[in-house]
Amino acid sequence: MTVTHTVRPYESYVYAYPHKTAYRPLAGQPGGRPGLSELWAGERKDALSLYMHIPFCEVRCGFCNLFTRIGAPDELTSRYLDALDRQASAVRDALGDAEPVRFAAAAFGGGTPTFLTAGELERLCDIAEKRMGADLRSVPLSVETSPSTATADRLAVLAERGATRISIGVQSFVEAEARAAVRPQHAADVEQALGAIRDTSIPVLNIDLIYGIEGQTERTWQTSLDAALRWRPEELYLYPLYVRPLTALGRLAKSEADAAWDEQRLRLYRAGRDHLLAHGYEQVSMRMFRRADAPRAEGPDDYACQTDGMIGLGCGARSYTSRLHYSFDYAVRMSEVRGIIDAYTATADFSRAEVGRYTDGDEACRRHLLQSVLQAQGMPVDEYRERFGTSPYEDFPEELARFEARGWLDAEARGLLRLSPEGLAYSDALGPELFSPAVRAAMAAYELK
Repeated sequence: MTVTHTVRPYESYVYAYPHKTAYRPLAGQPGGRPGLSELWAGERKDALSLYMHIPFCEVRCGFCNLFTRIGAPDELTSRYLDALDRQASAVRDALGDAEPVRFAAAAFGGGTPTFLTAGELERLCDIAEKRMGADLRSVPLSVETSPSTATADRLAVLAERGATRISIGVQSFVEAEARAAVRPQHAADVEQALGAIRDTSIPVLNIDLIYGIEGQTERTWQTSLDAALRWRPEELYLYPLYVRPLTALGRLAKSEADAAWDEQRLRLYRAGRDHLLAHGYEQVSMRMFRRADAPRAEGPDDYACQTDGMIGLGCGARSYTSRLHYSFDYAVRMSEVRGIIDAYTATADFSRAEVGRYTDGDEACRRHLLQSVLQAQGMPVDEYRERFGTSPYEDFPEELARFEARGWLDAEARGLLRLSPEGLAYSDALGPELFSPAVRAAMAAYELK
């Protein structure tokens, strides 16, 4: 017997663990601000991931709580790229040359990386290649874009420099729904941007869509899904709408605790999932769907992209070693974001980590379980035992028993810890239940800004 009706399905999107709101300034912790050379000594460097963060957008969507600002006055993008260049040099020096340094994947995110001009995108690629040593033409390179910035000249640069995947945030092909999500865009501009992407040699197109927008119905949701399917995207991400503090919708919209809204989102999720499965897509996670006949792109999927050995450049990027996750300060309120970006562009010394959280053995187990079980394919139990010397059923008996009682685990999986279809639907409730008490306490004590 399942009891999922007593659990709220949309607690939090677990795209990384621990969450940034659990990070704290390292200066006040034992050992102070560690040097990057110290942090990366002894770490494997033969299959690193590179993430470069551009914190600029033309507009800020009503649901967005990402680290980004609107516009870039007074040549701010040039100053930001100057700082990114200085940071890249410092990080590459810290990695050293005692052993080979190789990047196996790269991504440009934000914000909107294609807010940069074509010439600035060339410079961004040069920083990745000439400063960090990443060979962008020989590794998977994913780039985020928007309908208003996916222009032919920018896309041509990305295609020529080796981009293998473009992800475009459309959210809805229904203009009234886009306006309701405080995302001003016209359907014709969206179609033009998608056409421009398909005119390139970039092999993987991902389209992001959102469900749970005020006024959205099964009919209008299918309108957006069908409009996306006409472009035969290799990937589709279906995101539930969240209303978060300090965002435009957070100031305007109804309470997140509205049970009717939860029911609407679950209903639309299931309709979207079933529609994509019926049209030849495979479910990779709660959010991610891949066209079954699409060529398999090399590189990590979904949650698995948040692996150890991540080098993050830019003031909103995270870096992950095996024992410390670190970044710069985090904010949502626009005035705070602007201040952090200005401080970043004025920074001369990038040789030390500023803000972060140490991850002990228990946190490493939780993170591995989170990353693995939230994937539709599930987690091999033997793989967990080989890495940690224990069983997930030994380490998390209460949580897994609770998930089983709710019908969230696939009882037919042999040798796998795998979610049932209902468990996948409740991923945003299941994930947060695996957070450690210490991380929960740190997140609860975080002062929003």
